[in-house]
Amino acid sequence: MLAYGVVLAVAALSTYLLTFAVRRGAIRVGAVVLPDERRVHEAPMPTAGGLAMFAGFLLAMGVASQVGQFRPVFDGSSEPLGVVLGAGVIFAVGLADDLKEVSAPAKLAGQVLAASILYFLGVTMFYFRVPFADFIVLSPDLVPLLTVLWVAGMANAVNLIDGLDGLAAGIVAIAAGAFFVYGNRLGNVGLLSAGNVGPLLAIITCGVCLGFLPHNFHRRGGLGRPSGARIMMGDAGAMLLGLLMAASTMVVGGRTADQFSGQTYFFFAPLFIPFFILGVPMLDTAFALVRRAARRRRVSEADKDHLHHRLMRLGHGHRRAVVILWLWTAILSGLVLFPTFANTGNAVIPFAMAGLGVALYTYFHPGVRRRHATPETLAEVIALDGLDASGRRASSPGRS
Repeated sequence: MLAYGVVLAVAALSTYLLTFAVRRGAIRVGAVVLPDERRVHEAPMPTAGGLAMFAGFLLAMGVASQVGQFRPVFDGSSEPLGVVLGAGVIFAVGLADDLKEVSAPAKLAGQVLAASILYFLGVTMFYFRVPFADFIVLSPDLVPLLTVLWVAGMANAVNLIDGLDGLAAGIVAIAAGAFFVYGNRLGNVGLLSAGNVGPLLAIITCGVCLGFLPHNFHRRGGLGRPSGARIMMGDAGAMLLGLLMAASTMVVGGRTADQFSGQTYFFFAPLFIPFFILGVPMLDTAFALVRRAARRRRVSEADKDHLHHRLMRLGHGHRRAVVILWLWTAILSGLVLFPTFANTGNAVIPFAMAGLGVALYTYFHPGVRRRHATPETLAEVIALDGLDASGRRASSPGRS
């Protein structure tokens, strides 16, 4: 654990320090996102924070390659190189979109290229277990397709939830930390080889998010200073995190053929762990696709009906909405992880109760809503709902 702790610290500290320089550089070159009707920030905000995250990832991988404990991961394996190259491609595509908007097909092509690099250098899944049934061995014809779908799905899921300050970084930090615990547990009981790169990728991803989060968390305004984060991760950072989580989950979940014994009646197959750990962004992605299809809009067209926007319309402030979704992700992670360490599924009960409590707080407590809202919260709700200052629906072109 000491070696993993060192790598976590390198990823977090380097990302944190580099973000200062990236923010100044973004302002200097004009890489700034202006407020508009589909964003919640109030002032121009530097973007391209993904550059610091990518640099932090590279530094952490470089340090890990020199640590003796991780020698089996790097010696004689092309997988670490595949992850670095794939991450470089998807980061470059995202950065190009941050600096000069790239079309949705071009971004998808970049994701396919990054996933193809992972596949050709061995970062892919071999099989998966159907819950409460046998595992399925994937044919060579299906492996490339599933790799592309997995990477594109993860990258777009993280990108879609990057709508509030600190939301994506916090959720992925929790998810990656939980997945590291799970992968490390499988390694300790002999179900993962010492050369599996998955736990290392998960802990680096967690560190990168922790290092970026202090710059990205929502701050209250005051004394002429607007509220909001100091920098955004942009598509470069969001898609990078998605690829790293995809790579980690594929090489852990897609290579664990033996059922992990330790529960009496409650077991989640390894490949389905990320569906629970990343439950918030994946559900949000599915809802967004269905919603936009029903409205006959393009999949790439942004709207303000994501889960975080709905929370703010319920009356939760910016930071409270983010913390609620962090808690939801943590509860889902605990729900999946706890049976791995317990001998009975009864250990799930406290987490189920906590989940119910968060749900009740989310949907019933905001009787506070606008009546007890702060001016800052009320302004956010008005902006999201498209109301004018008096609370009436604001008129707009094409709307009576």
